[in-house]
Amino acid sequence: MRYDMRKYDPRRRAIRMMQEDHIDKGRLRVDVRSQEENRPVENATVSISYTGEPDRPLEELQTDSSGLSPEVELDAPPLEYSLEPSEYQPYSEYTIRITAPGYETVSVSGAEILPTVTALQSVILRPLLPTEDYQNFVIPAHTLFGDYPPKIPEEEIKPVNESGEIVLSRVVVPEYVVVHDGAVGDSTAQNYYVRYKDYIKNVASSEIYATWPTDTIRANVLAIMSFTLNRVYTEWYRNKGYDYTITSSTAYDHKWIPNRNIFASISQVVDELFSNYLSRPNVRQPILTQYCDGQRVSCPNWMTHLQRPTSILPVHLPILRSLDMRQFTYVFFVS
Repeated sequence: MRYDMRKYDPRRRAIRMMQEDHIDKGRLRVDVRSQEENRPVENATVSISYTGEPDRPLEELQTDSSGLSPEVELDAPPLEYSLEPSEYQPYSEYTIRITAPGYETVSVSGAEILPTVTALQSVILRPLLPTEDYQNFVIPAHTLFGDYPPKIPEEEIKPVNESGEIVLSRVVVPEYVVVHDGAVGDSTAQNYYVRYKDYIKNVASSEIYATWPTDTIRANVLAIMSFTLNRVYTEWYRNKGYDYTITSSTAYDHKWIPNRNIFASISQVVDELFSNYLSRPNVRQPILTQYCDGQRVSCPNWMTHLQRPTSILPVHLPILRSLDMRQFTYVFFVS
């Protein structure tokens, strides 16, 4: 069981009090499934509380035959906090506790609720064992609000003709990627097998805000997918002797957070675009589309997250490709 020090963090309590004075509403739905054959868990109890006050439930819900809870409205900070750079945390943090007969209890601390959008929290319950009865997952801060190492610069097109190098013969969307939950070379970090679309949804929910305009989300999702498919196509880490596809370190790749919630607005865009990527004319491999927030981290000649009704801005316009090899020019809107 992981000990949650955030319960006693006075700064988080102050943030929650500030948010309560300026209330918008976000939404949450929880999907509860069994580790055995991924079956829905009916009649699981879902208890929701502020992360700073986990013992004071705000809502208590029951899952249906599909393992889904009813969608519930929860307090969130003002929408403008997530649309413009702000010193205020733009999302509320909640603790979600799930109990069901015959299963271990699961608690997710730090689930993010943004205003006007729906958060989707998936939870896998393990059968109850005599030795363990509780799992607590603590979700760290969003990359646009927390402190994370900046990306180490790399060339956007990788050389693929070196002797002995393994490179895929064509660009493919994998069913799974292997995510190393740590920095390159950290032998203590765990590897996770994650479905490609689930991985992209998790990363996008960790790197951008789901309240942004749909075209902005599309552009950022395309950048995330192109970066990821470059790692897949070039077998970047396997060629260096590692047994994974990509890391969760922002210094090397994207931020991926196990057990975090995603958002419906991001999920829909990923489902729409998952077979697309960005490349240069006459270059087969997807671009390693590096990006930063453009505020705390400067990234000249890279793509920059823009939090206005715009999209990420590249220095030179790339080509959008889909895996049926049709080509389109993707327009990046500039304010």
